[in-house]
Amino acid sequence: MSAQLVLRGFLLGLAIAAPVGPIGVLCIRRTLAQGRAIGFVSGLGAATADVMYGCIAAFGLTAISGVLVRQQAWLRLLGGLFLCYLGAKTLLSRPADQAANAEGRGYGGAYFSTLLLTLTNPMTILSFAAVFAGLGVGRAGNGYFAAAAIVLGVFLGSTAWWFLLSGGVSLLRGRFDARASLWVNRISGTIILGFGIAALVSLLGQ
Repeated sequence: MSAQLVLRGFLLGLAIAAPVGPIGVLCIRRTLAQGRAIGFVSGLGAATADVMYGCIAAFGLTAISGVLVRQQAWLRLLGGLFLCYLGAKTLLSRPADQAANAEGRGYGGAYFSTLLLTLTNPMTILSFAAVFAGLGVGRAGNGYFAAAAIVLGVFLGSTAWWFLLSGGVSLLRGRFDARASLWVNRISGTIILGFGIAALVSLLGQ
């Protein structure tokens, strides 16, 4: 497997994951409230969704991508409602009494919530499709090998970003008292709720 193609995918994964959107805010808030592991697992859910959409675009699964894009209004509606729910829940939540009380169900909930949230953005497929078309992958023959290498790189790059983000935010946890944590919840909740409302409002223009 070409190291150069994996590196391209790695950089692509970083570029996709790095912009601070609702997932990034959610990961930061969870890291501060529940610890580095929960924050990283949250990001890992987003990385998994990126890889799933990357595979659909890279291997030319046009039937699947076509269905998802055609249903983008419903997916955006579900994603917007989910963001509003998470935002309101975060906004109203109190700081945790225990720093990192993460049970198995907590890890599963953190992972699958961000996985499902990221999957409600089918336009990601179009972004991946454009990138893979530009790189000339996803065609017959060696194209599939190249696609697999880049998809692997995307996963590694996205995972690396969430690992670095959760690790960096975790270093700041000790500086947050209960009052500061409460404001983190309020600010994070407001931002996430704003993303949700924006997603719902965008449906009105369609």
